[in-house]
Amino acid sequence: MILVVDASVAIKWFLHVRPDEAQTDLALNILAGLDSGAIELVQPPHFVAEVAAVLAREKPGEALADLSDLLDLEFQSVEGLGVYFTATELSIQLGHHLFDTLYHATALQLPDAVYVTADRRYYDKAQNLGQIVLLAEFALSQ
Repeated sequence: MILVVDASVAIKWFLHVRPDEAQTDLALNILAGLDSGAIELVQPPHFVAEVAAVLAREKPGEALADLSDLLDLEFQSVEGLGVYFTATELSIQLGHHLFDTLYHATALQLPDAVYVTADRRYYDKAQNLGQIVLLAEFALSQ
């Protein structure tokens, strides 16, 4: 299974010890699937930078170690004109930030990929475009 996960999902891998961080178990299941080979991650070019920015803000004392763990994960980074054009079109169409639409555009470039997000605001705008699922719904479909 090919997945694109955004920072709203990936950050849960590092904040799972916080009692106020919701759905960390669901995000960790994705990580376990990656470790077992059942899941392949394909990410947009800004994925690492966006997760690192949240780590620096939320966990400054552990951000470098967590970033190292993130970089140890196996994932393919996709970039190219198609991803950028699709993301820009989505940004304009949905009135949403380009960095969020880059994740969805990455999934849309690959016929079998699914974009998993915990960002309800983006999901509500984009669900009719396909290849997107909320983290909670993704977990229920497995």
